[in-house]
Amino acid sequence: MAATCSILPKGQLLYRNAVKLQVARRFSDKGWFQSMFVHEVEARKDAHSNLLSKSETSDLYKIQFHNVKPECLEAYNNLEAEVQHKLHVDQDYPCDVVGSWNTWYGDQDQAVHLWRYTGGYPALTECLTKLNNNKEYRDFRMERSKMLVSRRNQLLLEFSFWNEPTPRNGPNIYEMRSYKLKPGTMIEWGNHWARAIKHRQENNEAVGGFFSQIGDLYEVHHLWAYKDLQSREETRNSAWQKEGWDSSVYYTVPLIRSMESRIMIPTKSSPLQ
Repeated sequence: MAATCSILPKGQLLYRNAVKLQVARRFSDKGWFQSMFVHEVEARKDAHSNLLSKSETSDLYKIQFHNVKPECLEAYNNLEAEVQHKLHVDQDYPCDVVGSWNTWYGDQDQAVHLWRYTGGYPALTECLTKLNNNKEYRDFRMERSKMLVSRRNQLLLEFSFWNEPTPRNGPNIYEMRSYKLKPGTMIEWGNHWARAIKHRQENNEAVGGFFSQIGDLYEVHHLWAYKDLQSREETRNSAWQKEGWDSSVYYTVPLIRSMESRIMIPTKSSPLQ
């Protein structure tokens, strides 16, 4: 039977069987001494972006991290809200803002913006071309640059098994948990989280899950919503009482190189409140 890399409930079993097969080959074909120095790797049949993202949509996401001069944060938020609103409601631009936040715990004086481009890379290119030809937007970028210390961004795809990020009423706080994975482990991560996510739906806390395509690679962002820090603690603790959550954590921790948590407060203009 042909091997498959799709997200399956038996993904863990498939992975273990593949490891056993590699070990058996090493010892039967090469001998124990040569197997210590030769590592055979089975060719993957498709890119993990095709295997893990939602095939029914062609949405592309961009996340922006802007580190703002402390004395400029309020002016920055007001300016950003004005421009976001114009782009959000203008049908001529194939993009919309999913959410905007200021970091509460984590990097201070930081703004985080999540954008969606309906139509993928062509929509991104169309939007950037139109913005570069828009004098009002060029003036906005010039004014904004005076308020920034640094900035970076990433292009992301959405995990197929995660919730679709849709507008929410508040008040909520948001947690973005970012994981830098070991190269080559994204499929395994997806297999485990396709099962684990069902344990984190009880309080409607799951907002969206994304993985990077351009920028820092092999990075995953999970976005969660909570009423407050106390409800966050209670919700996370309750997950450990559900059968299967502990094994999901056990098998995904070894895939992580580093991780970071941000607690964020939505800006007044954010669709995610």
